[in-house]
Formats: sequence, C-alpha cells, structure tokens
Amino acid sequence: MKSIRYDRHAKRRMKEREVIEEEAEMAINNPDYIEPSIKGRQNAYKFMGNRFLRVTFKEEPENILVITVTVRKRPFRG
Repeated sequence: MKSIRYDRHAKRRMKEREVIEEEAEMAINNPDYIEPSIKGRQNAYKFMGNRFLRVTFKEEPENILVITVTVRKRPFRG
C-alpha cells in the first residue's frame, strides 16, 4: 500500500473542516464510491457519522497525494 501525503491546501481545509487524517485515509482506502476528476485526480466519497466527505487525491508513483477535502451534511450527488 502506498503512503498518503497531504498537500498544504488539503491540510488547511482539513483543519478548517475538522477532518482528521484517519478519516481522509478511510475515504481513500474504503470509499462508498469513487469517480474520476480533472487532471488525473480522483474523488473518493465516504459517509461518516453525520457528514459526507469528498477527498480529492492523485495517485503518484511513490505515494497518494491528497489535494483537498470537502465536507457536507447532504450527499454530494442525488
């Protein structure tokens, strides 16, 4: 399994949105669903507790780079 690194932007968003690394990693490793995004990135979606997480990441040769994390109270798609 590749190690997971966090972009500076992702770290700031996680702090603002009160998401811990374990939650982001769970979304990547065991998503409810996953879809392709722009620039070779992927979005991993996971329902946790009373909120929905979207973790945008890019798979690199050596590791997985988390770009950003978004939180909603409602699902991202209907």
